[in-house]
Amino acid sequence: MNIHEYQAKKLFADYGIPVPAGHHASSPEEAKQQAQLLGGDAWMVKAQVHAGGRGKAGGVKRATSLDEVMSLTKDMIGIQLVTHQTGAEGQPVNSVLIESPSNIASELYLSFVVDRATKRVAIIASTEGGMDIEAVAEETPEKIITRTIDPIVGIQGYQCREIAFALGLAGAQVKQMTKILSGLYNLFIEKDLSLVEINPLITTDTGDLMALDGKINVDDNALYRNEDIAELYDASQEDEKEHKAREFDLNYIALGGDIACMVNGAGLAMATMDMVKLSGGEPANFLDVGGGTNEEKVKEAFKLILSDSKVKVILVNILGGIVKCDLIAIGVINAIKETGTQLPVIVRLAGTRVEEGKALLKESGLAVIPADDLKDGAEKAVAAAKGA
Repeated sequence: MNIHEYQAKKLFADYGIPVPAGHHASSPEEAKQQAQLLGGDAWMVKAQVHAGGRGKAGGVKRATSLDEVMSLTKDMIGIQLVTHQTGAEGQPVNSVLIESPSNIASELYLSFVVDRATKRVAIIASTEGGMDIEAVAEETPEKIITRTIDPIVGIQGYQCREIAFALGLAGAQVKQMTKILSGLYNLFIEKDLSLVEINPLITTDTGDLMALDGKINVDDNALYRNEDIAELYDASQEDEKEHKAREFDLNYIALGGDIACMVNGAGLAMATMDMVKLSGGEPANFLDVGGGTNEEKVKEAFKLILSDSKVKVILVNILGGIVKCDLIAIGVINAIKETGTQLPVIVRLAGTRVEEGKALLKESGLAVIPADDLKDGAEKAVAAAKGA
């Protein structure tokens, strides 16, 4: 789950990480009030969406009067902001962050991520703040600094100093960086994050460090023990179908193809999409109904799939372990009847009570196309999508 910049900065402040003074606003009038509270003669108006690249897309503007604060806020709220991370459809702007401007001397990059290769939390830092870290890694990888943290002892002072020195910091800045790194690590662990990023982490004209931006991604599986974080969820920033899937505990990601895949298990779902691609087709989605799925979830999965107008074929690939194939077959039959879909439906079943499941599909009288295995199912789905 992603959260907004203003929410991330509130967490930063709670963990002792310096951020610019700022207030959240949902209307031009509120933006003016928040600017008045901040005082000064200039303010930054920052569109709040779950995407990077806002500045280049016109989502970050400087205002030099209260009227301009209101005008910029009015122009931003209600639009679909399109950045290089959103795709052509963009994301809706429902609020802004009004912030005091900062005098920037230099820009750094800092993030914490889960490094699955080492099974540890990794620190990534660079002197190339303000740029996409992917571009830095590709063009100038020598400017990327990484350290992994032993989960037994946590982040160590020598690691903080190594990173500070590598970033060219000195004196009081080293102590500030140590405090920031320690705070970020505590935030990362205590709130079960999968990513925290500050880009840029600036040095001001007085030499102090400050988080000018903030991005946080939370592990969805841990939200049950972080209710305060779960409350920050903004459904408007998600694909509507993905939001609907969340309500029924379905793992769904919309893609651009025309062959819908309904599978149980993330690994099998990935393998199914790979096989569709190898067979010459394009998957329309990633959809994992889970190992313990039931008839109701199968029906909701079908409805979700059919809400995508690009879908031409539905490929069901179920490996019965915890779930029984005959229950899946009943769910598929009822889903087809309830939705009235005329799309070709290819079903591959394997595992527990597979013969009973196949018999139910055959006796249903529906035009369900059986598949012997994954390869056969993918080839039939591609052929059906191409009108064969």
